[in-house]
Amino acid sequence: MAENNHTLPTDGWPTVIRPKTGWFDIDLHELWQYRDLIVMFVKRNFTVLYKQTILGPAWIILNPLITTIIFNVVFGGMANMPTDGVPGFLFYMAGNTVWTFFANCVNNTANTFVTNSQIFGKVYFPRLTMPVSQVLTSLINFFIQASMYLIFWVYFFATGSGVHLTLWLLAVPFVILEVMLLGLGVGIIVSSLTTKYRDLAIAVGFGVQLWMYASPVVYPLSMLESSPRLKVLVQLNPMTSPIEIFRMATLGTGTVTGFGIVYSLVFTAAALVLGVVLFSRIEKTFMDTV
Repeated sequence: MAENNHTLPTDGWPTVIRPKTGWFDIDLHELWQYRDLIVMFVKRNFTVLYKQTILGPAWIILNPLITTIIFNVVFGGMANMPTDGVPGFLFYMAGNTVWTFFANCVNNTANTFVTNSQIFGKVYFPRLTMPVSQVLTSLINFFIQASMYLIFWVYFFATGSGVHLTLWLLAVPFVILEVMLLGLGVGIIVSSLTTKYRDLAIAVGFGVQLWMYASPVVYPLSMLESSPRLKVLVQLNPMTSPIEIFRMATLGTGTVTGFGIVYSLVFTAAALVLGVVLFSRIEKTFMDTV
């Protein structure tokens, strides 16, 4: 929308707001200056989400736990899908923990412009603070869910199930960062497009669900060895590599390839850049479209 000139101009005003004209009009310094606002939005997100609920924040743990149990019964028990020799419950929880983090990032940022149109029309602040706060909220939820996963991991480890940590554990912080940036990029792309195509806000939830089944959440990538073409298609999914790395790090099993890692990183960078470009373009004319 605008940029702040923090030098004192000759007319005595401490701050001058001017329109931006570039394609990549994101002032990271300004975004950092509004970090208190981001923190406030994160607190608001939690308050709004769990206000007037019976169990409150307990749903952060219950949702992935119930989903994991269902996966274990349906895909592990009924469909008898392989889990690379590790306990099915941990296998599904590992994939579901990473996937839920990504899905929340996308779903929560997909309606940034539409749901905050009243605020955008009344006061100036860096619009990117909204999706960033949503992603940080999802990150906090991820750490809570990862703590639950750690508790179950310790139990299965103590009972001699064969799970173990590997050196890939050092890559987990980078995996978390990549998933967060990928979710932010995809989310703000969808958010920018929903200003013109409102039905995308409805389709995004369904699309994320379909995306999950194209990711190795309920099945191992090694299961596709007999179908090379299908395996290549799944590897073209940018979420495949982060999920497999997380499993390799915490369970000692998974299929991690150099191509998958590089491809996922390139896709994430491209999605983030495209998202920021679209976001900076849309925010200039958003109030003319609502």
